[in-house]
Amino acid sequence: MKKDDLLTLVLSVSLLCMVGCATIPKEAPQLSAELGNRISAIEVSNITLLHRFFDQKRKEVDKFIETEWVPIFANEFFSNPTISAAWNTIVEEKDKSQRLQFIVRIGPKLQERINQKRLELIQPLDDLERRIEMKIRDEFAQALAINNSITSFLLSASKVAENRSRYLEKIGITEENIGEIVNKTDEAVSDLLKGSKEVQGKISAAEDFVNKLRAIRDSI
Repeated sequence: MKKDDLLTLVLSVSLLCMVGCATIPKEAPQLSAELGNRISAIEVSNITLLHRFFDQKRKEVDKFIETEWVPIFANEFFSNPTISAAWNTIVEEKDKSQRLQFIVRIGPKLQERINQKRLELIQPLDDLERRIEMKIRDEFAQALAINNSITSFLLSASKVAENRSRYLEKIGITEENIGEIVNKTDEAVSDLLKGSKEVQGKISAAEDFVNKLRAIRDSI
C-alpha cells in the first residue's frame, strides 16, 4: 500500500469525528486501533521491500565491477612497464615457483584496489538506503501518532470537534515520494550497467553513478 493510500485511510477514520458524538459507531475505537496495527505491519513490509531492492542493486554493481571494471583495471595494472617486464621474464623462464611468488606478492594489492572500488560504488547505495529507511520510518511514525490520537478522540467523542481542525492539518502534511527516489536509484544503476564500452567511458560512468546517488541522497 502506498503512503498516500495509508494517509487516506487515516483521514477516513478522522472523518468519523466530524459528524459528532451521536453518529460515531461503537465499533469505531476498535477499528481505529486495528488500523494502527495495520500501519505497523505495512511499515515492516515497506522496509523489507526497500532492503530487497538495494540488495539487488548491490548485486548489480558487484557484477559491473567483476565483468566491466576489473578487466580494465587488470589491463592497466599489467601495462605498468615494471610489472609487465617482471611478468614477461617469469613467463619466459617458465619457473613455476617464481610465478607463484609473483602472484602471491601482487595478489593482495590487486584485491585491495578492487575492494576500494567496490566500497566507492557501494557506499553511496548504503547511504541512500539508510536515508530512505529513516524517511519511511519517520512518515509511518507520524501516521501512527495521528492514528493513536484519533483512537483517543473516538474514545472521548466530546472532544472531537474541539481538536478536529488541528489533526486534519497534521494529516495534510506534504511528504516526499519515496517511490520516485527508488526509481531514480534504479535508473542510476541501469545507466552504470549500460555505460560506454570504452575505457574512459566506463570510468566516467562510475563517477556519474556516485554523483547521482549523492544527489538523490542530498535531496531527501
